[in-house]
Amino acid sequence: MITLWHNPRCAKSRAAQALLEGQDVTLRLYLKDAPGEAELRAAHALLGGQVIDMMRPNEAAFREAGLTRGSSDDALFAAMAAHPILIERPLALSGNRAVIGRPPEAVLTLLAR
Repeated sequence: MITLWHNPRCAKSRAAQALLEGQDVTLRLYLKDAPGEAELRAAHALLGGQVIDMMRPNEAAFREAGLTRGSSDDALFAAMAAHPILIERPLALSGNRAVIGRPPEAVLTLLAR
């Protein structure tokens, strides 16, 4: 099963959803059902890389929160928990793997066993 953190207003998120059509997918409207900090940390552990890579630093909320690309991981996680609009989308999770769907085709890697 794949869980897709989805924003239906986002073209990339809609494209990822379309690519996964017919698969066992749970859509999570993360702007309404925001992940907490522990869940964000768990997703990051599966993604790997830098915390900033799972964020949308060009969002106004990023600047309004006083964040920079050099902010601490703790500050970035706290900001994503408080302002889920800052989470890069779409984010797909399956078992012990996760990917950010940019490009949307990246979500297809979760189908390979």
